[in-house]
Amino acid sequence: MSTATAKQGTPAEAAHQAAQAAGPKRSPRKAAFASWIGSAVEYYDFFIYGTAAALVFGKVFFPAFDAAVATVAAFATFGVAYVTRPLGAVLLGHIGDKYGRKKVLTFTLLLMGVSTFAVGLLPTYGQVGIAAPVMLVVLRMLQGVSAAGEQAGANSMTLEHAPAHRRAFFTSFTLSGTQAGLVLATLVFLPIAALPEEDMLSWGWRIPFLLSAVVVAVGFWVRRTLPETPAFKEEAAVAGRAERMPIMELFSGHKANLVRVIFAALVSVISTIFSVFTLSYAINTMHIPRATMLTVLILANLLALGAIPLFAALSDRVGRKPVFIFGTLGAALLMWPYLWAISTANVPLIFTFGLLLSGVVYSAANGVWPALYGEMFDTRVRLSGMAIGTQIGFALGGFAPTISAAILGQGEMGWVPVAAFVTITSVISAISVATAKETYRTPMHELGAIER
Repeated sequence: MSTATAKQGTPAEAAHQAAQAAGPKRSPRKAAFASWIGSAVEYYDFFIYGTAAALVFGKVFFPAFDAAVATVAAFATFGVAYVTRPLGAVLLGHIGDKYGRKKVLTFTLLLMGVSTFAVGLLPTYGQVGIAAPVMLVVLRMLQGVSAAGEQAGANSMTLEHAPAHRRAFFTSFTLSGTQAGLVLATLVFLPIAALPEEDMLSWGWRIPFLLSAVVVAVGFWVRRTLPETPAFKEEAAVAGRAERMPIMELFSGHKANLVRVIFAALVSVISTIFSVFTLSYAINTMHIPRATMLTVLILANLLALGAIPLFAALSDRVGRKPVFIFGTLGAALLMWPYLWAISTANVPLIFTFGLLLSGVVYSAANGVWPALYGEMFDTRVRLSGMAIGTQIGFALGGFAPTISAAILGQGEMGWVPVAAFVTITSVISAISVATAKETYRTPMHELGAIER
């Protein structure tokens, strides 16, 4: 072997060296902003559905049911999106890993916008009967397909643009955007919730869905000029790319990390219990004012907007694993006093534990997982690995409100099974991450080495 050949190494290494010599242009700030605004738009659309499911849909689409059964049914329509998310992850992951991150991000934004706007146009059960909830479920499933590719695509885009020593910080803006979307969704519902119930149920609930046309237009305008990532362009230079099957490569060489991400993603149970189930439990069971609980959600997510990048920056210094595990187990522990405070209708403690749980501690896990999961895979399968792994794990998170409504007991301690459920899933998530390799100092082109 000649000296020149020895230095060149494998085709992947040669492509990396050539791209480095040419000085691939990174746009970390632009990628982070585009991911932030796109995720805010996507999850504004996604979360207004959750708020409507907690406050409205049981009465609008399932009025013939017993009140408790209607609540479970409404939560089930929220959770059904998580059934299609793994399917969307396979399709969009393949497209994103083979043809580019930008194509996926454009498609997901438009699909989410159209699906959400259409929900605002649906007839009610009283107008067309069973066809109304059927159409609602179909549109929610399309939202699930969109969400499956959005976060993984945005995370991959930002991670691959970011400087090596600040990957978690820049990638965390995807999750900050998610929190901003939740804040926006909740703010929009505040005046709607203040309407007389007859007005809210007849026309008021439609307004947040119809406004999605505006926020989608803004997100599309921001994303349209975002360049493809340098890491993807490097990998695209490897011969034979057009014949690749990213899904096959993922399952043949990255099974262990794929399983880790699936179980780690159970941390999402904390988020959906906090933002959907406790909203319904507090308002419909404990009769705490709607405005009070919506204010808790808004303030918690405003805190998270600041906490998420701070915890992500910390993980760039001390590692991903300790920060994620702290956030997961700490939030699970705080769920106990938070649910107890709701069960006693103690508003000061609801604010105290709610803000600490979701605004601060959970932000540690939420700010780190985009980099943590993305760094488990190499560029060839990163979007597929993140999308499929998270969406299977998120499926339980999506149905967590339904499960919690079903296991909620009677009396003062009826919330205990829900808190135990959150704790069990959080411990599983933490154990999964504890078994992973620490990657915060690993160079981009060395991430996701094939498992043997």
